[in-house]
Amino acid sequence: MRRPLPPPSGCAGESRPKGRPEPVRVHDFLISELGRAAPYGVYDIAGNAGWVSLGIDHDTASFAVNAIRRWWHVMGRARYPQARQLVITADCGGSNGARVRLWKRELQALADELGIVVTVCHLPPGTSKWNEIEHRLFSFITQNWRGRPLVSYQTIVQLLAATTTEAGLKVRCEIDPNSYPAGVEVTNAEMDAINIQRHEFHGDWNYTISPKPLVRSDSS
Repeated sequence: MRRPLPPPSGCAGESRPKGRPEPVRVHDFLISELGRAAPYGVYDIAGNAGWVSLGIDHDTASFAVNAIRRWWHVMGRARYPQARQLVITADCGGSNGARVRLWKRELQALADELGIVVTVCHLPPGTSKWNEIEHRLFSFITQNWRGRPLVSYQTIVQLLAATTTEAGLKVRCEIDPNSYPAGVEVTNAEMDAINIQRHEFHGDWNYTISPKPLVRSDSS
């Protein structure tokens, strides 16, 4: 369902006068005067709709889960008002990796907040290109911004949001202004507190996180 959007290593497609190339940003989109641009996408398969959070800080698990949270509040909740479960297909590495403790802790917080069961199915290592989001969202985004210098946050947001297809794909993109410190450690106690049920088939890749039961205090 979601996966970090990989930035292109270069651009081609628009001609310039010989000897007058336009400076562009590549690889990690580091903009010294502004910060770092980290797009993270959510693709709704049934609705053929994409959401991209453009982060300006570190690409962490907290940022990834907040992208899902923002998608839900802006797009998902209205389309699926009766939803009781959210199923996420994710890559096996990166900020949403199967071994990332912070990813699971943040998903627990999301499940508790929304009151929705969250099921995650990670693609096996090395098979991220099988993810539907690659073929139905990212490929069209890449075509749309090909040859366009990514010189500012606003340029990136506009190019992402302008992506459409004949099949009706629509994309919404917003900047996430929050800070996401790198190197956040999750303790064993925090991991033990996660209400997680690992599936019989490859429980390290497939698992369900349910909202924690509410603790009621006895009134005197």
